[in-house]
Amino acid sequence: MPTEPKYWFPAKRYGWGWGPPQVWQGWVVLIFFGVFLAVGGAILLPQRHAAFLLYSLCLCALLMVICWLKGEPPRWRWGGDK
Repeated sequence: MPTEPKYWFPAKRYGWGWGPPQVWQGWVVLIFFGVFLAVGGAILLPQRHAAFLLYSLCLCALLMVICWLKGEPPRWRWGGDK
């Protein structure tokens, strides 16, 4: 019986950061991020551009925290190393 990967977000092969999710929990996080961003844009963009910018920065910060906690430890990668 195959075991589920321990990280929701694997590290990118090249560069620093995380790639697409490899488990369903990571996809749920990305879907919620997209939905919250779209709803916030629909509500805030028509009149409050600065509020949308702050809202977007907060959502991105939250996504980064989730990736940091549930993803593979980030470091600079050159493709050949694991």
